[in-house]
Amino acid sequence: MSDYLIGDIQGCFDSLQKLLKKVAFSSDKDQLFFLGDVVNRGNKSLETLRFIKDLSENAQMVLGNHDFHLLACALGDKTPSNKDTFSDILNAKDKGKLIDFLLQQPLVIEHKNALLLHAGVPPNWDKNTLLSQALTVEKHLKKSAVGRFINQMYGDYPYTWHRDLKEMEACRYTINACMRMRFCRADGTLEFAHKMGQNTAPTDFKAWFLHENRLLADTDIFFGHWSTLTNITQPHVYPMDKGCAWGGALNMIRFKDKQIFSVTC
Repeated sequence: MSDYLIGDIQGCFDSLQKLLKKVAFSSDKDQLFFLGDVVNRGNKSLETLRFIKDLSENAQMVLGNHDFHLLACALGDKTPSNKDTFSDILNAKDKGKLIDFLLQQPLVIEHKNALLLHAGVPPNWDKNTLLSQALTVEKHLKKSAVGRFINQMYGDYPYTWHRDLKEMEACRYTINACMRMRFCRADGTLEFAHKMGQNTAPTDFKAWFLHENRLLADTDIFFGHWSTLTNITQPHVYPMDKGCAWGGALNMIRFKDKQIFSVTC
C-alpha cells in the first residue's frame, strides 16, 4: 500500500493514466493525493475530474486556482476566457455533481504530519492559523450562497495578513496565499506580478519557503502551482508542478520514501 502525491494535472488525463500505469497504481490498496489544478489548460478536464471523483475514498485533492476559477465560472459571475479549456465540464450532463464535488474539497490536507496544498503557506503562519483559516473558507464553499461568496474572493487585496481583517478579507487573503502565492515578504505580504523561478524575486521579497524564520520550516510541505522552480534543496519543501500542460512533465512522489516518478507530456 502506497500514498502518492501528484502535481498539477490541468486536464492532462492521458499523462495521468501513463503515470499511474508506471507505478502500477491499485485502487484497492493505494491512495492518491492531488495538489490542485486538476483542470484547465489541458484538453481533457472532464475526464480528469470524473476520474478523481470516481476514485472515492482512494483519492483526496486540494483546490487550486484553476479549480477555483472553474467554480467561479460555474457559480459566480466569471466568464471563461479563450484560454480556458473546461467548457467540457460546464456543458456536461453531470456538471452539477462535478461542481458539488469540487465544493467539498479542502484548501489544505494534513497527512501524517505533512501539509498538502496548492501554492504555499505564509512564513508567519503556524499550522493552527493555516488550518483554521482554510476551514473558514471551506465552510463558505458549502453554504447555499456560495456564488456570492466566490464573487467576493477575486482580487489581490489585502496583500498583508493581520488578525483584524474582516472575515471576507481574511478569506480572500487565505485563498490567495493557499492557491496563488509564490513570492512574499516575511510578514506575509503577497506579490503576484512575478511568476518565474525562485531567484527572480522582486526587491524585499523571497519565495515563500526561503524566509529564514518561517514558522513551518520543520514541517514537510507538498505543493504545486509553481512550475518554474528549479533545483530546490530547501529541507521539507516538495514542489510538484513541472508544467505538464505546457509540455513539461507530470510528477508524482511516493510519500513513504519520497521517490519521484515522472512522465513527459
